[in-house]
Amino acid sequence: MKYAVFTVSLPTWSPEQALTELRDAGYDGIEWRVTDQQAADPPSFWAGNKCTWPLSSFIADAPQIKAMTAAAGLAIPSLGTYVNCENLGAVEIAMQGAALAGAPQLRVGVPNYNGSVSYLELRKQARAQYQEVAKLAKKYGVRALIEIHMGNITPSASAAAAFLEGFDPQHVGVIHDAGNMVYEGYEHYRLGLEVLGAFLGHVHIKNSAWRTVGQRANHSVEWQASFAPLREGSVDFAALFQALRAVGYDGWLSFEDFTPGGDLQARVRDNLAYIKELVG
Repeated sequence: MKYAVFTVSLPTWSPEQALTELRDAGYDGIEWRVTDQQAADPPSFWAGNKCTWPLSSFIADAPQIKAMTAAAGLAIPSLGTYVNCENLGAVEIAMQGAALAGAPQLRVGVPNYNGSVSYLELRKQARAQYQEVAKLAKKYGVRALIEIHMGNITPSASAAAAFLEGFDPQHVGVIHDAGNMVYEGYEHYRLGLEVLGAFLGHVHIKNSAWRTVGQRANHSVEWQASFAPLREGSVDFAALFQALRAVGYDGWLSFEDFTPGGDLQARVRDNLAYIKELVG
């Protein structure tokens, strides 16, 4: 396996500091966050994140991103963009930038789902849009990845595989995310990975857990899922890695730790040591 960090989880580090810290900690790559974001002070994961490249200038910035990453001895296994199949103009900008930055793949989202509209109609429309995404991916020589994510139309491996049925896995694929599947979409890891087959393109590593948050009016217990430190959540990483080995995956594991506060350098190093120990 090879190891990277998605820079959404490094909000207080500059790109230069992130490259130095990850190189010195023993990582192999960096998954850059690319989006136009709101300002915030102090910086957070989602706003004012210092380790984020703006989408609006991404094409111009891409050669610099490629050069500085290579100079640090790191690879760019994928890009964490926030573009969506509903906005093909933004998708094309992201893909142009990815090609210039030397990134072989990038996240391209699908619509959210909250039950207010027909899932089947939403899925049908999004599949048509993703056909256009696939054409752009072929044009720019990159691969578009759907992330298994709670709250969207592909919350499980089976849902993601069904969404991409009939697509060419050379141009599109899936980011497996066991931490998101704690919220919604959990399946036996090997079952899901076997269903994904050639569409498995990337793996995010984070953890989450369900906790009691109160009592409802009918006196039943109310539960809520939230992100958790890698060592403390519900994901069975040993089982996940066993399943990944069983299907022949030997690619990238990219950390996406949303633990707030604390010593970021220590957490980045401890996460890598913990997962390497489990991978064996």
